[in-house]
Formats: sequence, C-alpha cells, structure tokens
Amino acid sequence: IGAGLITLLSNVMSVPDFAVTLGAMIGIGVGIDYALFIVTRYREGLKAGLDPEEATVVALDTAGRAVVFAGFTVVISLLGMFIMGLAFINGLATGAAVTVLVTMIASVTLLPALLGFAQRKVEVTRWRGVIAAGLVAVALVGLGLGIQPLLIGVPLAVVVMLASFAVAPLRKELPPRKEKPLRRTWAYKWSRFVQHRPWPIAIATTIFLLLMSVPVLGLRLGFSDESNFAEDTTTRAAYDLTSEAFGPGTNGPLILTAELSSPQDLQVLGELTATLQATDGVADVVGPLPNSGDPATAEAAIIRLTPAAGPQDEATADLVNALRDDVVPSVTDGTGVVVNVSGSVAANIDFSSYLAERIPYFFAAVLTLSFLLLMMVFRSVLVPLKAVIMNMLSIGGAYGIVVAVFGWGWGAALFDTAGGPIEPFLPMMMFAIVFGLSMDYEVFLLSRVKEEFDRTGDPKGSVADGLAATARVITAAAAIMIVVFAGFVLEDNRIIKMFGLGLASAVFLDATFVRMLLVPATMELLGARNWWLPSWLDRILPTLNVEGGTHTSAIALAHEEEQRENDEREKQLVDA
Repeated sequence: IGAGLITLLSNVMSVPDFAVTLGAMIGIGVGIDYALFIVTRYREGLKAGLDPEEATVVALDTAGRAVVFAGFTVVISLLGMFIMGLAFINGLATGAAVTVLVTMIASVTLLPALLGFAQRKVEVTRWRGVIAAGLVAVALVGLGLGIQPLLIGVPLAVVVMLASFAVAPLRKELPPRKEKPLRRTWAYKWSRFVQHRPWPIAIATTIFLLLMSVPVLGLRLGFSDESNFAEDTTTRAAYDLTSEAFGPGTNGPLILTAELSSPQDLQVLGELTATLQATDGVADVVGPLPNSGDPATAEAAIIRLTPAAGPQDEATADLVNALRDDVVPSVTDGTGVVVNVSGSVAANIDFSSYLAERIPYFFAAVLTLSFLLLMMVFRSVLVPLKAVIMNMLSIGGAYGIVVAVFGWGWGAALFDTAGGPIEPFLPMMMFAIVFGLSMDYEVFLLSRVKEEFDRTGDPKGSVADGLAATARVITAAAAIMIVVFAGFVLEDNRIIKMFGLGLASAVFLDATFVRMLLVPATMELLGARNWWLPSWLDRILPTLNVEGGTHTSAIALAHEEEQRENDEREKQLVDA
C-alpha cells in the first residue's frame, strides 16, 4: 500500500526513483518492530491468565500506544525535512513518511484482527508450519533474485506445504520454551553486572562510540558519479572508456555562460578563455561560442570547460569555487560582463552546499521535538536529555561507518562500489529514520522501567527489572531489522547500499552499546534523579500516556510467580 501511494504521489509532486525501495526498507524495519512489541504484550497477557480478547485489548492499550507514539515520531521527523525547502527532499520525505504511517495503521488494526484469528494458537508451533514458512521464504528470495519464482518456487512451496499437512510426524508440536523467572534471566544478570560498574562502563562505551564517529570529521558531501557503479554494468564501462580516452573530466564538463550587450563583451570572454586555459585543474577549454555567427548580433555566449579531475573528485569542487571566487572575477570585474559557472557538476555542488547549510536547523528541530515529546511521556528532564545524547552517539557511530566505507573506500570493494562523496541528503534522512527507530526502543524499555519505579519506588531495581522484561524482544527486533537493512546492501544502487549499511549499523549500535550498556549505567549513576521534573513544569506540561492504565504490570506478575515458586520450594524443604 505504501509503495502504491508513493507511485500515486509521484503524479503530483517530485519523488526520487529510489523512494519506493527506501520506503520498503523503512516499512519492513518498523513493521517488524511494531509487530513484535504488540505480540509480546499479547503473549504476556495470555500467560497472566487473560483471555485472548482481553489480552489483545491490553496489548493495544500498552504496546499499541507506544507504537502509535513511535510511528508519529518517525513521521514527524521525516516531514521535518520540509525545512530544507527542496522538492526533491520533500518527495523523499513524504514517500518514506507515508510508508511508515501505513505500517503503523496496519499494526493497530490488521494485526489485532489477525490475533483474533490466532488466539491461543500464537503460542503453538508445529514442524509443518516451520517447514512451510521456510519454503515460502525461499520462494520470496527467488522473487527478489528474479529466479522465476512464480513458475517454480511458489508452486513448490505450496505443494510441500500441502504435503506437510498430510504427513503425521509434521503435525507434532515443537516443545514450548520454558520461561525462566525474571530475575534469573541473562538480561537481569547483565543489568546488575553493568550497574555494579557504572563509571567504567559508561566512560568506555562513550569513548568507543566517539571513536566510531571520528570519520565524520572527514565527511564530504556531494553526488557520486558513474565510477561507483558495478564493474559489469554498461554505465561503468562507458565511464571508464571515456575517462581513459578523453580524461575523467570529460564525464562532467562545466558550462560558463554570459549575456552579451556589445561585441566588446565577446573580447572579454576571449581573454577569460585564455586565463582559464592557464588555470590549474583545467584540462581543456572551448569557446567562447556565441549564439550567432555575427558577433555584432550575438546575445549570449558559452564556454565549455573540461576539468582535469572526475565529477565527484574534491579537486573539481575546489576548481568550481576557485572559478567563481577568483578566476572569473579577475577578468570580468569592471567590464560589465556577468559570467555564470554552471553544468550538472556545478549544480550538484550548489545543491550540496545548500543542504549542508540547512542540515543544522533540521537537526535542531528534530532534537528539540524529540526532547519535548519524551519529557511529556516520562515526566522527566534527565531521561529525555540522556536519550537525545545517546541517540546522537549511536547515529554518529553509524555516520562514521558509512564515511569510512563509502567515503574513504575502506572495504568498499566488498560492496561492489568505490569511495567517493556522501550524498548530501543521506545524513538527514538517516538522522530522521534512526532517531525514530531509536524512539521505539527508548519508549519500550524506559516505559517498563518507569512502570516498575512507580510501583516499587526502587530506582535501581526498576532498571534491572525493566531491562530483563524487554531485552529479549528488543534484541530480537534489532537483530531482524539489522538483517533487513543489511540485505539492501546487495542492491545495485549505491545510495541504497549506503542507507542499508548506515541503518543496520545504527540499529546495532543503539540496541547493544546504548540500550545494554549506557542506559543501565547512567540510570544507576543518577538513581531517583532520573525521574526529576520541576513542579512548575509538571503543571504546565501536557501528559502523553503511552503505556495505558488498564493493565497489570507484567513485571509484577512475574515477581509474584517467582515468589510463589520460592514459597513452594521452602514448603517442600520444611515438609522434607
């Protein structure tokens, strides 16, 4: 549906050709997150003794609220790119936002309906289902690789699936996973391990993420050229042939234009041509070429300039800036002739410079909005402040990986590409997407921690209990999302490759170093101050309840079950 809406939108606004692929990448990623969060709460309700309908209501009243909040946060972050004021960026942002919105709506409408069909069978797994799902997945992989899946893969999967229903051994259910008491899980033990060493872990993790972000200092924004295409494409072959025969600059010539008011203006352009030929970084100059054979009647003229370097090289960008700032004014000042430096390469440089100037405003708007929303949700000043800082660290680390691979060329051959500039819209797109995805984990984890803190008043135990209750689903969601995003690295489009690697890296850093290390360490250090909010601000700040109020704490239920087991063991010992 999202892809269809993007196609319809392309009839009324400018939408980049890779918007559908990017929308699919984001939609699959957030869809997995949202589904896992809601289904996890649904299963908790069933285990707590609720009937399926009540469990669905509780899941939507808790995780469903968080999904809606997180979804709208992603949409708002994406639509914040309208600050840039460019039709190209507006189309990209709208396409991605529409896909996320459709996925969010499906998560709170279609998913509960499917749970109504599944009911308690959601806890049952049969071998035949595993095999059938695996075969369907193979067929879909064939579809993605273009291996005639409709003729071979899908029929084969359907036949085997039907056959599996007729084979008795495949009807056997897989044994249910035995749940450990909450405080015996690895996540609880890990949280306690971190909480006992908060300073060393917080400092070491922060230093590591800052080191990962160092390549960002060498970030060069710009548009890559055809030299980054796969070597077996005709586009790359044509680029290489042109570069070898005529020089790399032939792939991106510059056009200098001037309006003529008299024949003397043409003489000025002739002097400019001679100056350009002697300029460093210029391979060839042709012109001036008037628009009329008679200089007396000519109204405009062009000069065609071939740089010595390729279109994406930094030397070409330096040449364009030098021409505009120094070379052209040195000849034309005082003559009345205005010369414009244009061409696709110069236009791309202008585009990159424009975006680079406005990106800080976009970052500031998204960070401020996220801080205010989290402050409304968690009724705290320090929790949203930490969230903003930690998300910046994980995003900075992901930026560093992208720059090292696609900018510096470290390991770029593994991705069938080469080093070059980073597309100017990629940092802000990644920022909007990753910040929204990080909000998912932030809300899901900290809402559980806050829930326990409100129940017990224990600032340290609530952190360990909240992490223990959410670590498995966050880890699972992150692992699946990493695989989804990393899969797009196999695309031919270099931009999609960058998005795939960048988003996969950001999710990995956020779900591991931030959620599993920095969050418990910093919350241990701050203790009850995590939930401090000035009383005057509490009175004027609107309240956003993303955890509902009609459910019983799953963590409390787990503690009660653990206590019952302990009491039973003690009774058996006494009887013995």
